[in-house]
Amino acid sequence: MWGIAGYSFDETFDVDPLHAARILIATVAERGADAAGCAFLSDGRIEILKQPGGASSFIEHLHLEPHVRHALLHVRDFTKGTPSLMANNHPIRHGSVVGVHNGKISNDDDVFRLLGVARDEPGMTVDSEAIFAALHHAHDPKRALETLQGSLACGWLDASMPDRVFLARGYGRPLWIGKSLHGSAVMWASTLEALEIAEDLIGVSLHKRPMRPGSILQVKDGLIIASERFQPDASASWLMNPIASPHEREACLARIQTA
Repeated sequence: MWGIAGYSFDETFDVDPLHAARILIATVAERGADAAGCAFLSDGRIEILKQPGGASSFIEHLHLEPHVRHALLHVRDFTKGTPSLMANNHPIRHGSVVGVHNGKISNDDDVFRLLGVARDEPGMTVDSEAIFAALHHAHDPKRALETLQGSLACGWLDASMPDRVFLARGYGRPLWIGKSLHGSAVMWASTLEALEIAEDLIGVSLHKRPMRPGSILQVKDGLIIASERFQPDASASWLMNPIASPHEREACLARIQTA
């Protein structure tokens, strides 16, 4: 069980990006405490911050400039790829693509063989890298995602298109989208409850809906600007794992509220 979250705001949306990032990662923090991280766009560049351990520690080291408008967040309960090698932790970079993933890819080694490329760093074994390698080399999200076997909910940034965020959902893992009712903003998270908590603590009103399996969204300046369908692996199973780190969310929120 992993957790993903994030946001896209336009320039006029009056919410502090650092506060929003801290709240959103806190809302999914109970889904894993092996590592936590954030990727964001700053002056056209993709920046990555990540570290081993839970979000309650990570938020103390998370710093975003006021001009940041797009961010991806992740907490990890690892299944493949030891967290002691930082490259295995999310966000994961492969080429021009940086992304976060909730789920399990079962044919990751086959994907790298098919692409004829090596992993981004020596020693990497995390299965999620196959998603972002396929996206980087295919230059076609639909074709790339259809090569993958396993469960999938993910988001990514692409340095070749640094003004937007991409979201995709296959089978086996949820992803909820929240569109602001007042102003241009989109937020997303692994659970409906996460978005409900974010509404209260960030002070926004969201129209919330689950993302359909087999969907790809492009989000720019707080608006969904394009959508596309792909054929995901229909055999991906739902694994109803217990909450990985049941006290992590409360620890995060306590730190934020007393900061």
